Amino acid sequence: MKKPSSAKPKTVDEYLAAVPEPARSTLNKVRAVIRSVVPPDTIEVISYGIPTFKHGRAVVAIAAFSGHCSLFPMGSSAIRQFQDELKGYQTSKGTIRFPLDKPLPATLVKKIVKARLADNERRTRR
Repeated sequence: MKKPSSAKPKTVDEYLAAVPEPARSTLNKVRAVIRSVVPPDTIEVISYGIPTFKHGRAVVAIAAFSGHCSLFPMGSSAIRQFQDELKGYQTSKGTIRFPLDKPLPATLVKKIVKARLADNERRTRR
């Protein structure tokens, strides 16, 4: 990913504007899917330098790197929960990597986001 002019992005739109194609289009597609699932009062912020969706607490984050894009489901529970559907993608404890030019399937992103919202709801009730 090219570095924005020394200034760190303050908004998700600024972050995405600095991402070269095809990763920008890929992240915009994933962003649209996330936005279609999260409650309307969810906010988009830059946290730890990357676009993060927060509804009370962090739900998911997205980012572009030189060789891949990532979805960060804020922990490993969603990755474990959807491990069968994530076969073919490189995953680690807190990251799902996908090609710069091919977004994760929308149905999978929706399932992960809904699972994360449910996790956060359970944590809030404790």
